[in-house]
Amino acid sequence: MLFTRKKTLNDELADAVPQDRPGAKNKPTPKRRDQEAARRQPLVVTDRKVAKDIEKQKRREGMAKQRQAMVTGDDANLPVRDKGPQRRFIRDYVDARWSVGEVVLPIMVLVLALSFLKTSWALMAVFVLTYGLIAVAVIDAVLMWRRIKSRLIAKFGASGVPSGVTMYAVMRAFQLRPTRMPKPQVKRGDYPS
Repeated sequence: MLFTRKKTLNDELADAVPQDRPGAKNKPTPKRRDQEAARRQPLVVTDRKVAKDIEKQKRREGMAKQRQAMVTGDDANLPVRDKGPQRRFIRDYVDARWSVGEVVLPIMVLVLALSFLKTSWALMAVFVLTYGLIAVAVIDAVLMWRRIKSRLIAKFGASGVPSGVTMYAVMRAFQLRPTRMPKPQVKRGDYPS
């Protein structure tokens, strides 16, 4: 205490202020080389087992996001074949209407059961139901596609019909509504504008 100086008012105020202030950094700035070393990761993981586990985890997360997008219709995480406003328009249009293609599978189960009967009327019914239903479903799909195409051109312009969407629409129309993926986002009769 012999060679100490008296504390001034500024020294007393500095001691009274708490050191950990909310919103402040409250620590010294780290050196650049330490930060770069902390961020540095090898391009190729040397341990193959760890690399395989990391890749598997990333794949699982990606697939989980994709499955969720298939249920909710989130365009950002959908697979490439389902992305885009034109494909969403096609999905919504197909889901809004009744298609003959939807009933093909259930009726074909009935036709299969009829084919086990060896009577002449059952075989004739199998023939008529099989080929008649397929012909009606194809005609319905062609008419549906012509309507969708004209609406796509009206909404998105002449270049609004990308390649491959014809089969996309037809295959969706031939699926049972509850089994369609991505799940239908519109009710029947709610056609997109």
